[in-house]
Amino acid sequence: MGSKKLGMWLFIVSDTLTFSALLVTYSYCRLTNPDWPRPFPINPAIIFSTTMTVVLLASSLTMVMAVMAAQRNDRKKAVMWIVATMLGGLLFTGLHLTEWFNMITKEHFTITSNPEGTPLFGAVFFGITGLHMTHVMIGVIYLGIVAVGYGRGKFSAEDVEVNGLYWHFVDLVWMFVFPLIYLMSVKY
Repeated sequence: MGSKKLGMWLFIVSDTLTFSALLVTYSYCRLTNPDWPRPFPINPAIIFSTTMTVVLLASSLTMVMAVMAAQRNDRKKAVMWIVATMLGGLLFTGLHLTEWFNMITKEHFTITSNPEGTPLFGAVFFGITGLHMTHVMIGVIYLGIVAVGYGRGKFSAEDVEVNGLYWHFVDLVWMFVFPLIYLMSVKY
């Protein structure tokens, strides 16, 4: 294993610990607080967050295609698939920001209060989803750097693969955030 891959794996392990601690803390707060809100009706909130999930999963597929093209040394296709992955990340972020905007302006959720129960919900919801969204945007920037560098012959297929490791990690984290925060908080 190259030093780039090892470095990325070490980062992923450390970041996994961060997200694990946050999600365990969220779960504890949720389970021990009888006033925990269930703010997400199936329509539109769960349908909307499911759409966000599908977009992120599709971007994982485009990242796989980028890595495969890079391994074949097809720079043009690899760059095209990386750009498609970037577009998926940007679409996910745009959808997420739309959700936040609606929750803040129309439903009056904030970091310190919400209309449906404990104010702690807003802090952990915006904190965890905001940290994840930050990781997605860092990933989009990283993808852009790798796309330009690989397209110009300055980066290798290994660089595309290492970038893919990061992107798949971000997607995997969402696969825990989505059910724990959204699906377990469906409004009946």
